[in-house]
Amino acid sequence: MQKARNILGDLERAVIEHLWSVTGDGPGVTVREVHDAVGVDRGLAYTTLMTVLDRMTKKGLVSRQRDGRAWRYTAASSREELTSETMHHTLGELAGDERRGALLHFLGSSSPEEVDELRAALAELENRQQPAHANGGRSSRAGRSA
Repeated sequence: MQKARNILGDLERAVIEHLWSVTGDGPGVTVREVHDAVGVDRGLAYTTLMTVLDRMTKKGLVSRQRDGRAWRYTAASSREELTSETMHHTLGELAGDERRGALLHFLGSSSPEEVDELRAALAELENRQQPAHANGGRSSRAGRSA
């Protein structure tokens, strides 16, 4: 498992958002392309973006491939995967009652629509796990009556 990632800074967030918006399954983007999209309006030097992308590579946030003399960068994970990893890291730092308290506080400050989305996501997760149970898969629900 990859080491947990800290919350992104403003510039890292802008860079990863740009990578998510343009790369998809494509070849990635160069530092120059990131600089033109993210750095120019912020008045940043090309070398600043080069350093940020290098650090993000070392953190495992982005991947890079050599393309001639340049590097092409892509996001190492999707927005959903990074969000999930961040949530797991944050909750993983809390012990049992603290984790439950944090989850209850989160849910208590959520809108009814957000709670409905969470219920739907939990139902979808349970439905995905059902075929494994029917085929002899093991889980914590095995042996319980419906």
